Amino acid sequence: MFRFANPYYFFLLIPLGIAVWFVFQRRIKSGIIFAPISLIPTRGNSFRNYAAFFLSILFLSGLFFTILALARPQTVFSRIRNKTDAIAIEMVVDVSGTMEALDLSIRTATGTKFRTRLDAAKETFDQFTKKRPDDLIGLVTFGGYATTRAPLTADHSALLHVLKGVEVPRPSFDNQGQVVDQEELLTAIGDALATACARLEHADLKSKIIVLLSDGESNTGIIKPEDAIKVAKKMGIKIYTIGIGSTGSAPFLRKDMFGKDVIVHGEVALDEVLLGNIAKETGGRYFNVKDPSGLEKAMEEINKLERTKVERNIYEQYNELFPWFLWPALCLIITGTGLNMMISRRIV
Repeated sequence: MFRFANPYYFFLLIPLGIAVWFVFQRRIKSGIIFAPISLIPTRGNSFRNYAAFFLSILFLSGLFFTILALARPQTVFSRIRNKTDAIAIEMVVDVSGTMEALDLSIRTATGTKFRTRLDAAKETFDQFTKKRPDDLIGLVTFGGYATTRAPLTADHSALLHVLKGVEVPRPSFDNQGQVVDQEELLTAIGDALATACARLEHADLKSKIIVLLSDGESNTGIIKPEDAIKVAKKMGIKIYTIGIGSTGSAPFLRKDMFGKDVIVHGEVALDEVLLGNIAKETGGRYFNVKDPSGLEKAMEEINKLERTKVERNIYEQYNELFPWFLWPALCLIITGTGLNMMISRRIV
């Protein structure tokens, strides 16, 4: 199959045609009626006249081939329709204050590798994303407010780069030592789910899921979780929920009055009833993670559950033919212009 990728360059043939007419029109000589032509000395066309004529043709032919090259002639030699298992996934990650708990730290031969719940979630998210190279994946984080960190994208390297920068907001204190932005340390699950649904609304893929990862209970936000569930059900979006930890005491890394790292324990609460209900109402599943390996197992189960065969991009590979016109064009223009300037003292 042969085609021109940029056929609009053929409009340049119009000024080229005008140039051809102008060049050859000026070669028509005017004359007068003179009866005794025998008295006029005969003189044939000189070498310069012939050269000027043919060298002008070389230059104009070079311009013609240049236009053909600009139009990019191509032949299609392969066409591939890519079939993949692809879905649209919104990862919704809790970044409230309790995500700094260290109960998902890893014990190694050399000691304990301290790891916050958020660190574990980021590492697992990284592995999960690499196993879904064809999916469109987006990222929403939430504490007291829901924030879209990355839209749905197939550029997973950019997505993971954004993920690395996700941190639990540091509280600010006033002069009396009171927390100023207490809202950032809370958990707005309803707002987070509504934001994720909005990001999935215009996705081209039919299969859409939300993976909600939280370690707390919904205690703030404009939209109630129940209302967000209704929106997800109406849009046909399944929500898989992952609850990290449990209700009770959890270790946290803090600084003492001398600036030294110390481990302190704080109370945390996980609303498993809400997370289980979100998953059940939308056709998803709820996973509870209480140990370092549990999060990986939960994401692996989700990876197995959601597989939808779809046809995506059509790739066309072309054999570019423009060099076959461009190089002769350059040779003709350079030769015609150079010789014409030496012989006739003009370009065309």
